[in-house]
Amino acid sequence: MKLLLRSWLGRSPILFVAWCIVAAFGAYFCMYAFRKPFTAGTYADISLWGVHYKTILIVSQVLGYMCSKWMGIKVISELKPSSRQVLIIGLIVFAEIALVLFGIVPAPYNFLLLFLNGLPLGMVWGVIFSYLEGRKFTEALGMGLSISLIVSSGFLKTIYFQVGSLLPDLSEFWLPAIIGILFLPAFLLFSWMLNMIPEPDLTDKNLRSERLPMTSADKKLVLKNYRWGIMAFVLIYMLLSTMRDFRDNFSVEIWDEIQPGWNANVFSKTETIIGFVVLVSVACISIFRSNAKGFAAVQGLIALGLMICGASTFAFSRQLIGPFTWMLTLGAGMFLAYTPIQVALYERMIALFKIKGNAGFFVYISDAFGYLGSVVLLFYKEFFFKDLQWSQVLIHFSYLLAALGLCALCFAWFYFSEKSKNYSVAIGDGKREVVV
Repeated sequence: MKLLLRSWLGRSPILFVAWCIVAAFGAYFCMYAFRKPFTAGTYADISLWGVHYKTILIVSQVLGYMCSKWMGIKVISELKPSSRQVLIIGLIVFAEIALVLFGIVPAPYNFLLLFLNGLPLGMVWGVIFSYLEGRKFTEALGMGLSISLIVSSGFLKTIYFQVGSLLPDLSEFWLPAIIGILFLPAFLLFSWMLNMIPEPDLTDKNLRSERLPMTSADKKLVLKNYRWGIMAFVLIYMLLSTMRDFRDNFSVEIWDEIQPGWNANVFSKTETIIGFVVLVSVACISIFRSNAKGFAAVQGLIALGLMICGASTFAFSRQLIGPFTWMLTLGAGMFLAYTPIQVALYERMIALFKIKGNAGFFVYISDAFGYLGSVVLLFYKEFFFKDLQWSQVLIHFSYLLAALGLCALCFAWFYFSEKSKNYSVAIGDGKREVVV
């Protein structure tokens, strides 16, 4: 059955692309059912150490998620294909057990369970993307992951409110576990679909270079050769990840401030539109067979997204656009910059410079710092600007993102342009390794 199905997928490009997108979208959407629904709760009557309990819960899970990213730098970069399915199912089951315990243990002591919930979930993305990277259609295949990342949180918040209305006696602490249980069968189905995807063929390896588990020596070499450019990309990603997490975790509070009486369906509406825009934009990068042009196109898309973030926030601050338009355009700009880094930027960089490694290594370095930024922003707001509105924090951070992000991107552009010239010279001289 497995060999027959893989044979069909290998013979039909259309079926292969559709299968990969559905499998990746479904698996990552279901992962968010174990991570995000609790953020739709308000936990209004509880505090701990003088800090709002929702902030404690979010920080606890983000810390677990951040630790997961740091562990993923090793685990995902060294992951062998034969271990993928067992690992991804184990990660999800562990997260669900933590949610059940979150419902059992009384507040305020149950915040520790959200740390355990986040601890495995941060590695799910890397396992899924390992099925997709290193292929001539990787940007298109990665759209399943990207769209899931964008739309899942909004839809799951809507589902949270719907399940809550059907089970009015169920506490905010039990709803996340119930939603996780509802999505577990679907996750198992999509993880099976991922495991049916055939390995990259010879054409994929020639166009994008073979993706291999990395050794410690491989990691040290690539960081030595490309450290400054990678640091610039990590800074951009950290800023984007911090704002994405903040906008998502406190979207209920932000909407309460900018448009009292908002409808709960606003989450699914904005994120669906954003998902469509990002899907079309990032998928277009696949048309570039040249890795040099593709790498440049990705950076151009990131620049466009950063500029949209700054411009839309400026327009909202001057009352030129309304709340819905602002949240929509801000989210679109943010994901236009954020998504290409995950599914295309490092993918093209590896292919362009023939780096021995995989995209998971670079993305997990970026993610580790990204979630560190999320924690810092939350504590900064809670302890230094406790009375500042959530929407004002988002406005200020949007300006910071646009300014610093564009500066870092300009640096990376010039840095990798010089690297590309040196690489071309090295190849022309018959050398196999670029020397910094």
